[in-house]
Formats: sequence, C-alpha cells, structure tokens
Amino acid sequence: MTRPLQRPIRPLFSSGPCAKRPGWTPAFLENSDLKTATLGRSHRSKAGKDRLAAVIERSRRILDIPADYRLGIVPASDTGAVEMALWSLLGPQPITVLAFESFSEEWAGDIINELHLPTTVRRAAYGALPDLAGIDPADDIVFAWNGTTSGVRVPHADWISDARTGLAICDATSAVFAMDIPWPKLDVVTWSWQKVLGGEGGHGMLALSPRAVARLQSYKPAWPLPKIFRLAKGGKLIEGIFKGETINTPSMLCVEDQLDALHWAESVGGLTGLIARSEGNAKVIADWVAKSDWADFLAQDPATRSCTSVCLKIKDSWFTSLDKDDQQTVAKDIVSLLEKESVGLDIGAYRDAPAGLRIWCGATVERGDVESLLPWLDWAYATVKQNATPIAKEA
Repeated sequence: MTRPLQRPIRPLFSSGPCAKRPGWTPAFLENSDLKTATLGRSHRSKAGKDRLAAVIERSRRILDIPADYRLGIVPASDTGAVEMALWSLLGPQPITVLAFESFSEEWAGDIINELHLPTTVRRAAYGALPDLAGIDPADDIVFAWNGTTSGVRVPHADWISDARTGLAICDATSAVFAMDIPWPKLDVVTWSWQKVLGGEGGHGMLALSPRAVARLQSYKPAWPLPKIFRLAKGGKLIEGIFKGETINTPSMLCVEDQLDALHWAESVGGLTGLIARSEGNAKVIADWVAKSDWADFLAQDPATRSCTSVCLKIKDSWFTSLDKDDQQTVAKDIVSLLEKESVGLDIGAYRDAPAGLRIWCGATVERGDVESLLPWLDWAYATVKQNATPIAKEA
C-alpha cells in the first residue's frame, strides 16, 4: 500500500495522560490571566487556596454541577478519588458492581478482597455492557460511566432508580467534559485532570451529592482509614476539602495548568463545545470503520460506543485465524510502526483488553489529526500483514 503523505500535526492519541489543549506551550504561565504568585507559595496560603478554589468553582460552572453537590480536589488522580469513596462510604448497604473493563473489575476486587464486603458483580466481556435492568434500589452501585480500556460507555442513567436508598458511585474519569453527566442520578462522581482536558496527572476530583454527604456523616466504617482517605471527622464532613484546602500538598504548577485548561474549555463553548469536539472526532473514525475491510469497533452496540477512548478490533479473517499470542504480536507491530513514523503515539489497546488499537478522541485532539491518522492505520496494517512470517500467513 502506498505510504500516506499527510501526517497528523500532533500525533498524540494517548488515553492518559491525554494531549494538551491545542496551542499549549509552557509559556502559558506568562499569560496575564494566570498569576504565578502561587508557584513556590504554600498551598495553605490565601493565594494558594484561592487558586485551588478557582479550579473547583470553574469546573463546577462548566460541568453544571448542582449547587448542593460538594466538589473537591483529592490526591492520587481518579484512582485515589474512587478508593476514597469506596473505603469511606461502602458497608451499610448491599453492593452491586458493574464490571465491563479493567478498572471496574479492580474496584470489584478491592471491595471483595480488601474490604471483605458481600458484593454482587455483574460482568460483561470487553465490548459489551452488563445487564443494567433490575438492580435493587437499596444497593450501592459502583460502575464506570465510560470504560477507558474497553471503549464502551453506559448510554444513559435511566436504569438508576430515582427512589434508590443506595448510592450510585460513578468513576467518570474519561467521560466528564466529553459526555452529558446526569448529576441527579449520581451520588459520587470522580475524575482526574489528565483525561479530557489534558491536564497533568496526580490530582483527582470528587463530587458528592447531599445523600453521599449524609452517609459520610452518619456512617463510620469498621476499618481504619488513613488520613489521605478521610472525608469526615467526628460525624461531620471535612468542609475544607471542598473549598480548596486539600488533604495533602498539591502541585501548584499543575493547578495553574488545570486553570489554563479550564479557560480553554470555556473558550471553545464550554461543555457543549467540548462534547461536540469529542463526538466529531469519534464520528471521523466511525465513518472510516464503516468502509474498512479490516477494522471494527470493540463496542458491539453503537449506542454504547465511547466518544473518547475509541477501541478498535481487527476483523480480517487472516488476523482472527491467528492464536492470541500472534494477534498480540501483530497489534504491537502496528503500534510500533506508527510510533516509528511519528504519526500515532500510544494507541495500543490496554494490556488486559483484546488485541487491537485505542485512539483517544477527547476534546483536546484536533479533528484534522484524526483524519490524517486513519490512512496511516490502513498502511500500517497492510504493511505488517505483508511482512508477516510465512507460518503466520499460512495460519
């Protein structure tokens, strides 16, 4: 196949950390609206707390989070935020976990093996969703809105009861800022800075509904909680966490970078603009897949396809006839070839997922770069297939 001529300007398609916003350079610190006085200052100073509070309030405004929800900055990225919720809130109600990709499977493992709580796990293979019907309204539900490693998202929240007595705990790290989040249906929502807005890693966000706050104030877990997990003390919520008084020391440089990303998000039309950019990128791939003779979506149902972490499988009969090890080798060879050409970086499928490709289509990715990438995918697959060993070809 002829080598394509057009290359992506930014070949950055990693699913985390994700591409910085278009036009980003370290010179953003010199912008007049980003005061750098907090660099080298204590995060406990008024200036430091003001900048942290600005991240909270600007995030709340863009995402249209209800006024009675608490929103705070917490340690250890989205993983830290999810674990804080699990260890602090679970115990008094039955639990159902929806496991359809690697991270939700890990949450199930932590609840069962570390917290030793009776748990119902509804599982589905990569590319599918578990049955969402008939979940007991008394159950605490733990699930990911978008499976970053499977390219599958829940299509809506109608299956979550408005009359529930349990809590809906949602890992939304690759969904927030790219998808509509039905806040009244969710009691705990977590995400991280390094996903859709392309921020820096290490910082998580935790949103709590009034029902989740009430649980924190009325329930004390039977197990000890390390300081870094504590959201309540003496039956009262630690309100400072939700005003910019972080549990541990944050990077003020990352704080300034996140404010820059939020400012950019507002400049492209806020949440509506961000969703349009992500959906537009995903549509470019969908149109290409519809004509491809070798690539297909891992997500089986079009209604559940992610617009951020777009996961592809290889449907060519030559490839599907190979054993799993050889399939992994072929997929890795495609990824390596694209990286060698500097046209598509970090687009291999997640290590626990089926062999294939994963292309981040979040809002910070430009549509033109996605369009330029796709001919290279065709070229790379054809090249790897052509250069496969005779044994693989005969197989």
